[in-house]
Amino acid sequence: MGRDIAALIAALILAAVPATGHAQSGVGDPMAGRQVAQTWCSNCHSVEVSAQTLTTDVVPSFAAIARNPTMPPSVLRAFLQHPHGQMPDLYLSRPEIDDLIAYIRSLPR
Repeated sequence: MGRDIAALIAALILAAVPATGHAQSGVGDPMAGRQVAQTWCSNCHSVEVSAQTLTTDVVPSFAAIARNPTMPPSVLRAFLQHPHGQMPDLYLSRPEIDDLIAYIRSLPR
């Protein structure tokens, strides 16, 4: 009976906690991020894995960004929330940013 009560309490706690999406957890969906990259970023960046050797100082490929050790998710998030330089203001949502970061992080390093 003790296990039944513990299971009931656990179920009640889980039901009481609001459901959180991947945006709050900061995980993101790489496939959705690839779609965001193709839609919003591909005009300036090479966003596909096959373009990993294409890069410039001004507009790096996504693969080059993924290989850059100075671009952890926290730096990518800050950059995407506050674009600067030649990058246009994209006004990406938090889930889109999480997805885009997940896509970049999924590329080979």
